[in-house]
Amino acid sequence: MIRAPGFWRAQTPTVLATLLRPIGMVVGAVTAARLKTPPRVRPGVPVVCLGNPTVGGAGKTPLAIALAKALLARGRAPVFLTRGYGGRHPGPVRVAGQTAADVGDEPLLLSAIAPTIVAKDRAAGALVAATLGDIIIMDDGFQNPAVAKDFACLVIDGGAGLGNGLCVPAGPLRAPFAAQHPFADAILITRGDEAHRAPLPAANCPTFEVPVTAAATPSLDGARVVAFAGIGRPEKFFASARALGATLVATHSFADHAPYGEDVARALVEEAAGAGARLLTTEKDLCRIGRGSPWCARLAEQAAVIRLSAALPAAFVDRVAGLIRV
Repeated sequence: MIRAPGFWRAQTPTVLATLLRPIGMVVGAVTAARLKTPPRVRPGVPVVCLGNPTVGGAGKTPLAIALAKALLARGRAPVFLTRGYGGRHPGPVRVAGQTAADVGDEPLLLSAIAPTIVAKDRAAGALVAATLGDIIIMDDGFQNPAVAKDFACLVIDGGAGLGNGLCVPAGPLRAPFAAQHPFADAILITRGDEAHRAPLPAANCPTFEVPVTAAATPSLDGARVVAFAGIGRPEKFFASARALGATLVATHSFADHAPYGEDVARALVEEAAGAGARLLTTEKDLCRIGRGSPWCARLAEQAAVIRLSAALPAAFVDRVAGLIRV
């Protein structure tokens, strides 16, 4: 499971990042070469890819859901294709009744909106997805050459930006940004409620800003909470909780996609009870809390959730919808 090191976020590379930079240059060069590899499969329906230039979360899931909803409202039939990170099923398989341990957390959220195919082999998954709708929304996979992309997008967290600008493991980039953006048809910059705006380099494709709104039911205004999250940027979730009026009596960060076991669940439930506070987490984390053990079931039952929604620009949706043959 991924836990992004803090030095990735430094605007100036640290000593450790500098030492790791030669390895990152090799990793970046390999990934840049993959971007030039001809695709293995053209599935027969348009493919829209929402990917990250970096590892870790950039807020793709709310964007993918918003895009599917916008296409559904126009009478289209989108299908999600995802690798199902964190799940054990290699696929291709349609998400229907599995757990996060089977297919990953994000596919469970996506499948509530539109048919969702999980496949470690994206080419095989694309061929299955093409039988279920008239456009494929591929969650991640920008750097993967297996499937031909009709519209490729890079999603960047506006608060985090590109970190220190170096490649893994020296920094968060999968390849140098200059090697990635020429293959993008659009760049989507997510904007939440954080005040910080990370500097971003120029790119040679249209750039869209996408507001992402956090909401919770019931209201968090004045609530004391024990907040926990295993996502790419837990601190962003904690900031959203504060912006919604919550007082965070404790915060717990876990690795991205990490499952919740009985010991962790018990500790969280008991801590919240002892502090007279509510439990608070993300939609993705809630998907990963098993219901088969007593403390996990209690954690899932008691945890309130912050939900994110994205407002995609009409011009972007028009561009995607125009790909579909009628």
